[in-house]
Amino acid sequence: MLPIGPLTPLDAAVLGYLVLAWLLASRLIEHPPPRFPSVSLIMQDYRRDWMRTFVTRQPRIFDATLIDSLRQGTAFFASACMIAIGGGVALIGNAATVQRLAEELPFGTGPDVTLKMLPVIGFLANALLKFIWAHRLFGYCSILMAAVPNEPDDPISFHRAGQAAEINITAAKSFNRGLRSIYFALAALGWLLGPWGLVAGVTMATVVLLRREFASQSRRVILMREP
Repeated sequence: MLPIGPLTPLDAAVLGYLVLAWLLASRLIEHPPPRFPSVSLIMQDYRRDWMRTFVTRQPRIFDATLIDSLRQGTAFFASACMIAIGGGVALIGNAATVQRLAEELPFGTGPDVTLKMLPVIGFLANALLKFIWAHRLFGYCSILMAAVPNEPDDPISFHRAGQAAEINITAAKSFNRGLRSIYFALAALGWLLGPWGLVAGVTMATVVLLRREFASQSRRVILMREP
């Protein structure tokens, strides 16, 4: 079989497997079967409960601290992605040296290191954009929370809290998408070990993601019914 551009047919096939696994895992996590919801979906109801409780909680310092903590988390991951992207670009800038080192290894065959790093940087860039947007949405949520009247009997209190809950959910969804991109960026590093290394990395990342969303101990705890 002839190579497809700089790729061999096997490399092209495993790259397709990488993209397909990412898309299908994201689809399954965000749109699970109704009888078997993912942790991400279950937490949406808890976020709505949080905002309903927030209306009557006095003082609201705990809620302000919590939303600030969520913003700090997204800022941390965004900063980490920027550093990682910089490292990947630097690696591409020294591709000749890295390529010589890779060729000395038993698995140093196939496309050059520059090409192998592109999916990693692509996933990291996607994660960075998701984290930046999540950070901004959590900021919107904090403003909506501040707009909730102090009096629970105010007719707009629960309406404002409902708006804050939906923005909070949207922010969390973007944050989770960023985390999934990091998982698959790590999986894409398996390509440095060759096409079968990429297959192993993608399979492992997908299994870990799905287990944590559908078969983890934390999911069982979250689903525990009230006594």
